[in-house]
Amino acid sequence: MSTRRTTSGFSRSDLPGLAVAVVACNVVGASPALVTATGSGSWYETLARPELAPPNWVFGPVWTLLFTLLGVAAYLVLRDGRGRARTLALGLFVAQYVLNVSWTLVFFGGQDIEGGLAVIAVLWALIAATIGAFARVRRAAAALLVPYLAWVSFAAYLNYAFWTLN
Repeated sequence: MSTRRTTSGFSRSDLPGLAVAVVACNVVGASPALVTATGSGSWYETLARPELAPPNWVFGPVWTLLFTLLGVAAYLVLRDGRGRARTLALGLFVAQYVLNVSWTLVFFGGQDIEGGLAVIAVLWALIAATIGAFARVRRAAAALLVPYLAWVSFAAYLNYAFWTLN
């Protein structure tokens, strides 16, 4: 089997590790949804919605795409990084992921809009730091996190707007 990298930077030998990283990021990222109800009749449905709030069905596909990009980025850092730079980058990645999961548990599970706002502010800063750390290991990995930062920025606006309206 050839380990020659393609123009995308991946070889056949990368596929198992890449698949594990992508699946792990999606499973961990989606796991809070199993313990927080947001469907019809839920607390969330009773809230006044911000004008720019997308329909609820948008969130699943967007987060799936973002978690997939995070998995690819983490794999690149794990594969290509060395020493302290890799350790720092992956440590920041795990820290921001913990906060990502925590936000869902605080906002939806705890029905705490203000607490969610505090969590998302720290999450935003950790994502920015993770992008910087990933860039020191592999620029492509950092670039894959930019849509995530953009979406979390939008989510922070929504969180703030929910807080002001409710």
